Amino acid sequence: MNRKVILAIADGIGDLPHPLLENKTPLEYADTPNLDRLASAGVTGIMDLISPGIPVGTDMGHLILFGYQPHHYPGRGPIEALGINMDVLPGDIVLRCNFAAVDENGIVVDRRAGRIRNGTEELADAINGLEIMGVSIYFKPATEHRAVLILRGTGLSDQISDSDPKAPNDGCPYHTIVSLDSSAESKRTAMVLNLFLHKAHVILSNHPINVERMKQGELAANFILTRGAGQMIQLDPITDALQMKGSCIAGESTVLGVAKLAGFKPVTDSRMTGNMDTDIVLKAKLTLEEISENDFVLVHLKAPDVKGHDNKPFEKAKAIELFDQMVGIIAQGISEDVYLAVAADHSTPCEIGEHTGDPVPILINGPSIRIDRTKQYNELDCAYGGLGRLTGHGFIQTLHGLIGRVKKQGN
Repeated sequence: MNRKVILAIADGIGDLPHPLLENKTPLEYADTPNLDRLASAGVTGIMDLISPGIPVGTDMGHLILFGYQPHHYPGRGPIEALGINMDVLPGDIVLRCNFAAVDENGIVVDRRAGRIRNGTEELADAINGLEIMGVSIYFKPATEHRAVLILRGTGLSDQISDSDPKAPNDGCPYHTIVSLDSSAESKRTAMVLNLFLHKAHVILSNHPINVERMKQGELAANFILTRGAGQMIQLDPITDALQMKGSCIAGESTVLGVAKLAGFKPVTDSRMTGNMDTDIVLKAKLTLEEISENDFVLVHLKAPDVKGHDNKPFEKAKAIELFDQMVGIIAQGISEDVYLAVAADHSTPCEIGEHTGDPVPILINGPSIRIDRTKQYNELDCAYGGLGRLTGHGFIQTLHGLIGRVKKQGN
């Protein structure tokens, strides 16, 4: 029998008990009838993406959920570039960026420039195509305040530090980029980037978009924070290794970038945002369409992670309810030969506001499943489930095994 898998990912869904939520996690507090129904008729567990206590980024978490091992990680920059359809060549140095707001002393007022959405194309165009010390610079906006920077030229290295002071460090100065080793290549790359950041700041500070934002009482997106430098490499697609077809429905460039690396067809739409206003009906519709033509479909929702970073537990619960609604629509439309699995790429506890190494709940519902005694999908109940405590690789390998993509070992 030709069985298939849909994997629904709630980004950052894992959390800790919160005093504002009656000491429940946002997932426990949220109304999740569809997830609970799937858990009651399926098998559950908890998952450490790498191993207990190790936090991962969205990029690493999804790299594992698409089937790779941590040592395959190429850096966040190359993943982001692929996710927004940038032309990336082997040897390119690629960095993940934020549009940010800094004051006259270089203090970061807001790492996300007020989560700017509008005008980023025009701002990016103003600094795209610059050349510094013989290095060509390509810059393109991604989801909301995010962007990607490519350095192309000779004598470059990805062994450089970040300029981003990182959350929760609004109010700190941006970091001067330095080389992380003693090579001439890394020193040259750091120099190029520091010159670029200064030049971009001058250009963006005087850009009409930012002039108008300031008139409207909004923060000027007048600086570029960089992090996650990586050098583009070639990975063999997971789909080739497993001889299967896959697709990914997402509105977040990081996830779409990992999908491309893994050989999954990226499916996106401007109505699928990285926040609460994303179109979950469209995501569910596209998921059901894609599973008819593919063996493995991953559908992603970013909103729980955003609310965890912002320390908004009630809104995170609402984001989880949005995810529950999307999963419910998918569950109603799938055929009997399709497994519906649910997981997360990491925990983002509201009170911490950053990714942690706390395990995330997982479930698998579908044909011939050994149904356990768990009745609700949350961090604590799933810990008693029949899957036990798995690594991310173990969970994905379990899904691959269910659809006959794992080779027998021995005779």
